Amino acid sequence: MIQGGRVSMRAIRVMAAMLILAAIGNTARAGDGETAPARDPKQPVDEAYTAKMRKYTTAPYFTSPLVDYLPASKNVPTPEVVLGDVSGAPGILPYSRDVYKYMRLLEKASPRVKVYSIGTTEEGREMIAVAVSSEENLKHLDENRARLAKLADPRTIQLNDAEADKIVAQATPIYYITGTIHSPETGAPTALMELAYRLAVDESPYVREIREGTVTLITPVVEVDGRDRMVDIYRWHLSHPKDFYPPLIYWGKYVAHDNNRDAMGVTLKLTENVLKTYTGWKAQVLHDLHESVPYLYDNTVGDGPYNAWIDPILADEWQMIGARNVADLTKFGMPGVFTHGDFDTWSPGYLMFIAAMHNGISRLYETFGNGGADTKERTLEPEEYARTWYRQNPPLPKALWSQRDNNNYEETGLLTSLHYFNENRRMFLKNFYLKAKRSVQKPTTEGPAAYVLSADDPRPELQAELIHVLQKQEVEISRATEAFSVTLPPKKAKKHGKGDESKDTAKEREKDKADSEPTTREFPAGSYIVRMDQPYSRIADALLDYQYWSPDDPQKTPYDDTGWTFGELFGVQVTRVTDAKVLSAAMERVKNVNAPGGVKGEGSLFAINNTAQPTLATLRYRLKDASMDAAEESFETGGTKFNRGSVLIRGVSRADLDKAAVDVELQAVALSAAPTVKTHPVRAARVAFVHTWLSTQMEGWWRLALDDLKIPYDYISTQTVAKIDDLSAKYDVILFPPVGFNAPASAIINGLPMAWGNPLPWKNTPETPNLVGKNDSTDDMRPGLGWDGVAKLQAFVAKGGVLLTATDTSNFALSIGLGDGVGVSPSQKMNIVGSVLGARLVDSASPIAYGYSDKVAVYCDNGPIFSLSSIAGERRRRHLGNQSKARPTGRGTVDDPDFAVGRVGVEAPEEPTAELWESPEVTDEQKMNNIRVIPPANRPRVILRYADNKELLISGLLEGEDEIAQHPAVVDVPSGNGHVILFSINPVYRGETRGTYSLVLNTILNFDNLNAGRKVEENKTPRP
Repeated sequence: MIQGGRVSMRAIRVMAAMLILAAIGNTARAGDGETAPARDPKQPVDEAYTAKMRKYTTAPYFTSPLVDYLPASKNVPTPEVVLGDVSGAPGILPYSRDVYKYMRLLEKASPRVKVYSIGTTEEGREMIAVAVSSEENLKHLDENRARLAKLADPRTIQLNDAEADKIVAQATPIYYITGTIHSPETGAPTALMELAYRLAVDESPYVREIREGTVTLITPVVEVDGRDRMVDIYRWHLSHPKDFYPPLIYWGKYVAHDNNRDAMGVTLKLTENVLKTYTGWKAQVLHDLHESVPYLYDNTVGDGPYNAWIDPILADEWQMIGARNVADLTKFGMPGVFTHGDFDTWSPGYLMFIAAMHNGISRLYETFGNGGADTKERTLEPEEYARTWYRQNPPLPKALWSQRDNNNYEETGLLTSLHYFNENRRMFLKNFYLKAKRSVQKPTTEGPAAYVLSADDPRPELQAELIHVLQKQEVEISRATEAFSVTLPPKKAKKHGKGDESKDTAKEREKDKADSEPTTREFPAGSYIVRMDQPYSRIADALLDYQYWSPDDPQKTPYDDTGWTFGELFGVQVTRVTDAKVLSAAMERVKNVNAPGGVKGEGSLFAINNTAQPTLATLRYRLKDASMDAAEESFETGGTKFNRGSVLIRGVSRADLDKAAVDVELQAVALSAAPTVKTHPVRAARVAFVHTWLSTQMEGWWRLALDDLKIPYDYISTQTVAKIDDLSAKYDVILFPPVGFNAPASAIINGLPMAWGNPLPWKNTPETPNLVGKNDSTDDMRPGLGWDGVAKLQAFVAKGGVLLTATDTSNFALSIGLGDGVGVSPSQKMNIVGSVLGARLVDSASPIAYGYSDKVAVYCDNGPIFSLSSIAGERRRRHLGNQSKARPTGRGTVDDPDFAVGRVGVEAPEEPTAELWESPEVTDEQKMNNIRVIPPANRPRVILRYADNKELLISGLLEGEDEIAQHPAVVDVPSGNGHVILFSINPVYRGETRGTYSLVLNTILNFDNLNAGRKVEENKTPRP
């Protein structure tokens, strides 16, 4: 379609899809030399098993010629020996141990199967990978891995294409399939059990070709802890068929649905184990199975924008495999199979994207699950069953749907993908090599040449943490052995209007002129260099670079975060270097990267400079008997400068401190005398960590961070809060992290409906032995905080406690009256979808800000827009009409006063003004007998504010920025004798925001001295 003389995006997509289908049709089709999908008539069928499969399939078009039978074997057991029925049978969900038991029975019975343990979860459950291929292929796995390793790292063959072609001709590719990372999506394990059997036993030419040409690697359960909990819940449901059953509030120990957003930070064991398996096997494909869309959405093609750092070869591979998948299943007559949709492939945080960022092929299916093994009639929404240009055979508006139907789609899709991949394995292996080669050649093509992390970074501990993340991604790290210099490119000059020659603009022009010239920067020896001439440069580039999502992008509903620049979020200096001479600097490869730690100097008093290192909190709790004080001003001693908030340590031996400081990578300096600055104690606060029974999705990242830092806390629910008579007797600080889904205060208070339904227990019983692992329990998930709980929180703060909240729980705190002087303005046009924003330090004297510099990068996802007022119960005054600050129309020039004819002129008092992040000054009129005027000592104290409009966006998507620019981002509100800390940002998120962890930790460490450094005007009593 031509619109305004331009080809529409939709027309381009249609034409692209047609070209891809045409290309596929011209390469290999059944009847033109490609093996047709059909069983081997010479091989007997397991008639009983096949009859049950067909019985549980609810309609003939919900299966295919590939899975409508099961070949028989005299020696190899079918899944029925463990399940008691066929895969996909109603009422049967196996625990992980049953899935593993079956896979090991396969291994014992067939030389075509091998099972490997690939690690454990946070709760100690095993994860496995099952290799299925020909006996010959499995005998030579090590030799094959050596071949694949040369393709994965073309430097080993000097980027020699001819040598690569020889290896491609000899190597066997690896196709890695993972299932059930999302625990309520329950069908994959049984499908993969049966798929492993088929690949090992089926002698049809179609399957035999897969077995002989490819090694299929299967991790049947990725989220093992969550799988076993989900099976518990399903079995509880079977025992109580007329009752509502509990939702799966905990999946793994920490994270629920977001476990599929960890492929950048690699904070979870499941991600680490799959990543090591993928890169260790040198696999070409990582295909992850999900269940949320009818009936099979091959969503890797999805929709734009695609991630900016993928190789274009990968985008072509997505299109080829996806289109072929749709074509094959459509020919089988299976409805509801498509590959275009609304999923953008921008974020590299998904598990399958491990492959995309390591030169492989990422794949993801969404099939249709019932959240268990019940057979149900499912009714779809109109948009789900509508016929579209990319979904010509859509799902049915209503259908009886079974777990067997789901398994049929999963297995059919996987077999057709495996077969197409195997038929074209030489092309895909060559592409694997080419993507790796192009990664190595990055410095001489698109760039950059390297990223440099300077040895003089003031936050070496966080620098080391960032490098550890890169090393988990198998990125090579080098360290400069000598100082070196590079040329940095000029900055892009800002545009100025013609004739705009104001004083400020003139200064800007001079600065732009200076910025328009290349500059030279010298880095000291010891600086870390992330070279881009390495095979996995792609993931390093994607994590360290900046992201920009245009507000004008056709995709208006980003699927996940739009910005994630790790250097900014870690608070670490990272320099992108395009000058190729950086690669000639003297350097050495390093594997063990640690920040310097220990004690240096002489003296009995020790000091640690505060640069907002999270491990300062670790040290405080580890040395629980030591005396620690925070300096309320910066100081210098012995030629060393210490920031405000630096910690002075007494009452511990040098040896004990040295060992602890080495372990937590902190440098302590021994002092001969105490500095002459005001200090206050830094005590180990008693911390309660509050969660709801609505969702544990967001708070799980906070628990993970505190556990990694070894910060002790009591993990309690809102129900428990309501039951504790005196919270302040037990706790000094209560952390109430985000609930998620912008939970309203009413949901936090009321919980789930109590007027109907049955109790929803979350506890270990003989029926549900796995529900409570290392989390919490309750007899009934439905009750919320309740008004008794609200009163308990209010009393806790009034007695001197500190309540720390973020995003939706900050809204909650304000809604129950725990934030006098702070309001939330409704957003009209703001759109911030998981972006990195700039913030500015407002009050560096606040203990919450200790260690931070003027500029701080923060994570924001449409955070609340805080506004301050100096009058309780009032929002900040808004002017009606034109808010221009220019004088009104009248006599004289713009700077002259107007006059009123017939009377002597009177000078008007200057109207008080305040910045958007400040509490407005109270006028004399407002003070008159107004008890609602908040005394200055009780007014909110802004710690951080959002940056100005022009400096607000660092990475990601930002629209309507004027609504939140300059507004408070972190606020300390005095309340009674305590404090309520309100975050508009999320400071602890997905292991990616380590640079803002200390805003939380500083609050904990200084809980009883948060008023330190506060400057308060003389409190003028309101006039009666």
